[in-house]
Amino acid sequence: MAAEPAAPDADVTADLPPGPLLRIGHGPLTVDVAPVAGGRVAQVMFDGVAWLVDYSVNNQAAIAWGSFPMLPWAGRVRNGKFDFLGPRQLPVNLGDHAIHGVALLLPWQVDDHSATHVAMSLPLPRDHRWPFGGRAHQRIEVGERALHMTLSVSAGEQAMPVTLGWHPWFLKPDRLDFQPSRYYPRDAEGMATLPLAGPPPGPWDDCFINDQPVVLTRGLQQLRLTSSCDHWVVYDQPAHATCVEPQSGPPDAFNLGLAQQLEPGATLSAWYRLAWD
Repeated sequence: MAAEPAAPDADVTADLPPGPLLRIGHGPLTVDVAPVAGGRVAQVMFDGVAWLVDYSVNNQAAIAWGSFPMLPWAGRVRNGKFDFLGPRQLPVNLGDHAIHGVALLLPWQVDDHSATHVAMSLPLPRDHRWPFGGRAHQRIEVGERALHMTLSVSAGEQAMPVTLGWHPWFLKPDRLDFQPSRYYPRDAEGMATLPLAGPPPGPWDDCFINDQPVVLTRGLQQLRLTSSCDHWVVYDQPAHATCVEPQSGPPDAFNLGLAQQLEPGATLSAWYRLAWD
């Protein structure tokens, strides 16, 4: 299952409809997956309550709805420039920077689908969008009270840097319980920098080091977020939503020297779990 690829330098703020949806579920939990729209989760419902900002008249931009995978980089790359086996230039697609990788704009291939899971894959481009190629896989699986997502990126014939993660747009919670240990201060351009510092008070649009569950409360429901990733971006400035994004490294990891470097054929994997207490 696939569709025509997005334009090579598609604007992440442009309209991206969900296309055909695949529904999976178990007990009170149902999840709609949009393979054509960047392989994202379009909506999560638990006991009849929606948890994600969905595609609507007010939220059409590719970057602003559902929960999409970020790869082969997560967050911004400063000015789209970095050095890996020579200078590299990525298309700048949000302000002065390249943001959130290429996967959110491309249609994913459905490799396997059952009542409780979807497995998808994506060949990464080897052109001006991303010079290294490679391949990505993801699996989205539901249990009775939990959604478990895995992502992986494999290098092809060429070594490459990688960060990966998830970007969920949660409908505004009544409460966010988040206790990070450190954070990356942002400079005048809003970019993550080193050295790490103590976390500031919110509201946030920042990357943190965190190894504790993150808990969102809406009404009578409580959602516990855990991940194999220890970098978490929290964006809670909008009135309608809060983004809680586990990542394998910080924004601009390619320039901070904190990206995973994959040798040819090597793979980086991570998982993200949403569980209702």
